[in-house]
Amino acid sequence: MSTLPITPTDDADSAPAVHVPTRLVVHALVREDGTVDAGELYTVAGLLGMTDQQVRLCIKRLVTEGRFTHEGRGRKALLRALADVTGSITPNVDYVRHAYRQDHGLAAWDGVWHLFAFAIPESNRTSRDALRDSLRHLGAAPVQSGLYVSANRIEQLVEAQARRLDVAHAVTCLTSTDLRVGGLADPPALAAALWPLDDIAARHDRLAHLAQHCLDRLAQPDDLTGPEQLTMAVQLAAAFTDAMEPDPLLPPELLPQPWPGAHARRLTAACWTALARAGTHAVTGTPVPRLFVQYEELLASIPQHHT
Repeated sequence: MSTLPITPTDDADSAPAVHVPTRLVVHALVREDGTVDAGELYTVAGLLGMTDQQVRLCIKRLVTEGRFTHEGRGRKALLRALADVTGSITPNVDYVRHAYRQDHGLAAWDGVWHLFAFAIPESNRTSRDALRDSLRHLGAAPVQSGLYVSANRIEQLVEAQARRLDVAHAVTCLTSTDLRVGGLADPPALAAALWPLDDIAARHDRLAHLAQHCLDRLAQPDDLTGPEQLTMAVQLAAAFTDAMEPDPLLPPELLPQPWPGAHARRLTAACWTALARAGTHAVTGTPVPRLFVQYEELLASIPQHHT
């Protein structure tokens, strides 16, 4: 038995740095019955380089915010979630499934750009900012003030958000196969100019590095303990979220090839499969965190030949 390396070094074979906030660890360890075992939490947090004091303060804040109740003391305590708090680390099934479909040529681009224009006055600045945030979250990029573009069909999602914000009357949706911005008309050139592809690629490179490191570690003959497997899973989920959240999922036709996102997602799927086969928590017989179930269900929903 060996300890999972957490702290990155200059060695290319070492685990890359993964920023994992303390509360994200708590969220990741919520089990199917809505509880978190404090002993397991302290152990995993310790493997991630966190102190017991950090964990105690985080628990206190979560209880104060009304997100958890706290029963017992120290490592024998039990946290109970008062709501579904795994959203910050849970994959969006439809979004991730679409990414894998793109990776395998099952969602070819039709050459259509989807544009969204809006004119919302300063007096309704909160709604305007919320709509901008939603457009960015959905992968749209700003072309100029009040005009955003996406390569994907997201009209229904944008219009639904506009209705929720009560600004639907100020939003215009249109499509074009002849988009030119600042003299650029070539679709890949437009994509490179409108989206921060270098940053997105770098995030996927970090995810791929971590996933490959985990695969190599899982392939070694000595077994990882339950907490070590959990620590690996938390890191992988955090890195996957970090890579996927800002990814607009541009069609492969618009991206440099080979695109690191496809490589990183393939390695991530393989790593989760390997973790499932390793039998996380089998050593102690304790329940598996909800996060594992969610990822396993996600990957199971993708046809085997896709991954």
